[in-house]
Amino acid sequence: MYRGTSVGVVMPAYNEEGFVGDVIREMPDYVDRIYAIDDRSTDGTWDEILEAAREDASTDATSDSREDEQLVADGGFEGGRATLDRGVSALVKRASVRDPIGRVVPIRHRENLGAGGAIKTGYLAAVEDGVDATVTVDADGQMDLSRMPRLLDPIVEGEADYAKGNRLLSKEYRAAMPRFRFVGNAILTFLTKIASGYWKTMDPQNGYTAISNDALEAIDLENLYEYYGYCNDLLVKLNVQDVRVADVAMPAVYGDEESSIQYSSYIPKVSTMLLQNFLWRLKTKYLVLDFHPLALFYLVGAGLAGAGVLTAGVALITALSSLGALVQGSTTVVLFVAGVAFLLFAMVFDMAESERLETQVQ
Repeated sequence: MYRGTSVGVVMPAYNEEGFVGDVIREMPDYVDRIYAIDDRSTDGTWDEILEAAREDASTDATSDSREDEQLVADGGFEGGRATLDRGVSALVKRASVRDPIGRVVPIRHRENLGAGGAIKTGYLAAVEDGVDATVTVDADGQMDLSRMPRLLDPIVEGEADYAKGNRLLSKEYRAAMPRFRFVGNAILTFLTKIASGYWKTMDPQNGYTAISNDALEAIDLENLYEYYGYCNDLLVKLNVQDVRVADVAMPAVYGDEESSIQYSSYIPKVSTMLLQNFLWRLKTKYLVLDFHPLALFYLVGAGLAGAGVLTAGVALITALSSLGALVQGSTTVVLFVAGVAFLLFAMVFDMAESERLETQVQ
């Protein structure tokens, strides 16, 4: 436990042979559960998880008591070993959960579900186990485990229910980020600010996070996005529930690992998801659960700006006279400026609504 709080770590792994074992072995002693999820890897990731788990258990003096806390097995694990029946049908259907090996709970997906899918599997297991705070750690060794308390402290001290690493808060940390990642991150940061309503939050792609049990139970885990944009999707869901978020300055360690992200499909998928989530947030938070005019400001502003752009296109095509072109041009400017003004007002209202939910930890 960490300062009286039980801690679980969700560690998704896909083809992380050579990395995942070291991450398990280096996990801090105060971590009570390690949910190691093999997302149907094609290399030796699964065997490495099991080997590292046995090594970790052999040096863990409390492994016997931790194992006694586990729930009974239902016998569904491939290869003859039992599967823990955690009472979560979604978890049982999507993954085989092996008997715990000390504090490590090895989980293997029945099919590849993606990074978000692996995170969701771990979250489901942590909720069922009643873990107080759940940390997400990548299996590639990019995250400094000694800094985990910086993520846990805001939750333990009651300042936030979700804390995430931020590589953009510090100039030193920004300088360590490869240029192409920085540019892509900056674009996604802006889009996620609009979609989520957390206007002070940056580096939304950072997978080093901690979340309280209350926050996990407040959101719809079943519908958590299962592609790489799960972290952006989670922020939107948290904002609708008025969950407090802490942005924690955190460096990244770049090594020999290779990213499995295919940007040709990643960009359109995540952009579409963010647009859908933005509209869902406006409807749910400001029209269904409560009412705030900022939703109307957004819609009217987008409509006017779009009409302005459309009018500009028509003016270019149908300008039959200088007078007609002038009138259409004036209409275009008025519509576009009015639309932008409405959008800016909506953003200001949105920032004010979420300001109380955000904090930054340098």
